[in-house]
Amino acid sequence: MRALCKTDPVEGGIAIRDVDPLDPGPDEIRIRTKVAGICGTDMQIYYWAPRMARRMKLPRVLGHEVSGVVETIGADVANVAVGDHVSLESHIFCGQCRPCIMGKAHLCMATTYPGIDINGAFAEYLTVPSSIAWVNPPGLAHETAAMLEPFGIAVHASLEGSGVVGQTVLINGCGPIGLMNIAAARAFGAKTIIASDLNPLRLKTAGIMGADRVVNAGEEDLPSVISDMTGGNGVEVAIEYSGSEAGFRAVFECLAKGGDFRLVGAPPKAIPVDFTQWLLKCPVMHNIHGRRVWDSWKRSTRLIYNNQVDLSPIRSHVLPLSDAARGFELIKNGEAVKPLLVPDSEL
Repeated sequence: MRALCKTDPVEGGIAIRDVDPLDPGPDEIRIRTKVAGICGTDMQIYYWAPRMARRMKLPRVLGHEVSGVVETIGADVANVAVGDHVSLESHIFCGQCRPCIMGKAHLCMATTYPGIDINGAFAEYLTVPSSIAWVNPPGLAHETAAMLEPFGIAVHASLEGSGVVGQTVLINGCGPIGLMNIAAARAFGAKTIIASDLNPLRLKTAGIMGADRVVNAGEEDLPSVISDMTGGNGVEVAIEYSGSEAGFRAVFECLAKGGDFRLVGAPPKAIPVDFTQWLLKCPVMHNIHGRRVWDSWKRSTRLIYNNQVDLSPIRSHVLPLSDAARGFELIKNGEAVKPLLVPDSEL
């Protein structure tokens, strides 16, 4: 089968290769890929970020945001049937460590991932443990189902801590998940949503997704805008997606005293923090990692299945797998929001 692989430990270093599909083991399923999305983790691998360099064995088939149809199941699989339409939870959790036993499988101490530790979704077929499969209604568009995994992060971020109901929410960083968070916060009852980014395409999409105010942080001073909008009080909820030190500091400055600081975007290096300032402002810090398995999926799919959230504006490109390299380049150049890949055999 044709698959997009990370082949070389350099920036770029991706290529289409012929790879043998794997037969499923007793607890595994083989899925025929219909649609798969390029995400921020795939871009980190593309750039060959240090943490990926320490972990991955090359060559590796990339991709973990996927919708497909179950083609074959292992002998012990009971939760999925042949012909089911499925999306995947990308955290392959052990079910035995303390976080898993305590209902926090998203924090599993032995987590592995498709597209990093095992071959992923940028291929005609992928084989994964059945334990990470989420069954969708057959009428759900595969283009939407492929975005359920990242949408679950946005839902997790919206519901964490004090939630968003009736509150003023800042979303800093309008990549695909930040944009999804705008829609999720709106659906869950946020009073006012401010979205900030540097990219005009993302900011335009932020307005479409439901932001009340978009701020180009390269042209406007975000803390000043927030101060004007809130009478100097700051926002009650600030969700940081940019992963930049400047974004981290701006979000803290924009936050109301005692507000929720929810960190999703991982900074690439350590950020010095003045804890005297933090003690004076007393924010509540929430670190958002993945989705709560399976609570976030239940809450997020309810919004999608009931047409309370439309993710289609985030789908900026649909490309054949053979042209996948262009999807990475579009993201790199700031010309795409979320490219989706379709195996050539499905076109």
